[in-house]
Amino acid sequence: MSASNIEATDFNKTKNYGHEDASHIHFTIAACCAFVLCLFGMLGNGIAFWFLCFKIKRNKYTVYIINLTIADFTYLFFNAIVMLLQMNQLIGFHPHFPDMDKVVLSLEIFYDGAYHAGMFFLMAISIERCLSVFYPIWYRCQRPKHQSVIVCLILWVIACLATFLENLICSPESFSVGSLKCTGVQTMTFVLLIGISLPLMLLSSTILLIKIQTMSKRCRPPKLYIIIIITVFIFLIATVPIKFMWLFMYLKLLPSDFHTLSFFFASVLCTVFSSSINPYIYFLVGRQRKQRLRDSIHSALHSAFNVEEDEAEKSSADSATYAHSSVISYVKT
Repeated sequence: MSASNIEATDFNKTKNYGHEDASHIHFTIAACCAFVLCLFGMLGNGIAFWFLCFKIKRNKYTVYIINLTIADFTYLFFNAIVMLLQMNQLIGFHPHFPDMDKVVLSLEIFYDGAYHAGMFFLMAISIERCLSVFYPIWYRCQRPKHQSVIVCLILWVIACLATFLENLICSPESFSVGSLKCTGVQTMTFVLLIGISLPLMLLSSTILLIKIQTMSKRCRPPKLYIIIIITVFIFLIATVPIKFMWLFMYLKLLPSDFHTLSFFFASVLCTVFSSSINPYIYFLVGRQRKQRLRDSIHSALHSAFNVEEDEAEKSSADSATYAHSSVISYVKT
């Protein structure tokens, strides 16, 4: 959600509804909570990035997670600055300063691009894991060595292009009047994020969930499966409302009043929570029981994303079990 598309009118319109004092207090509290969540998320993503880059052996999955942590950190960093500007506008002594709209637009380009990229990386790792389930021989033997890096570069480019089109062509003025160019950009962005990325994430996550359900009880599912399902579920809850709100505002189906502004801050809190919680999900899912906290971060991340070793161990265990059962059958005969 672009703050510049609503802040010019909605902060002033609260005065017309008799909610000026209470609404400013509520919005300030919401902005403060979002700012604190941004700091909390930047700390977690920074720690995860450090361990995944410099302490843990890199594989095809950690490449996506590293890029996801970069996207989440970038989104949280620039969103934190936007929240500071919102608090300054609500209760500051100098709520307006020269070129504030340009500053906000520049910040939005960065955090919108990071937000889109994070969604694409989450979709990519879900699809990547599904490919390993459906085509295990190709995935182990014929998969290009640098596929993860190439895919991440392409997704960064797509996210940046979509963001520049959305923020530069569809300016706040074009958004308010519903120009033809802005309509095309909004349609393209909505189809890309909701029409393509969302179904792919849902489909791949459902496949992984079915895979977990069909596994035998003696085989624990890889922790990466659980991480993907949880992060996708949280991301979808945070993404779907804000994108539909954006579409409804553009189609004039949602009035630009006090309630819309409240929903804007609620949506910001949801997206910030989604980007902040990911590294803590990695830690909680990968952490072993009765493990010391000082030793657990490295081992938790290693356990969460070292899927190849887990699969190798399971394959060797299955082979040993099969060999053992064959010997027993031979002896009996």
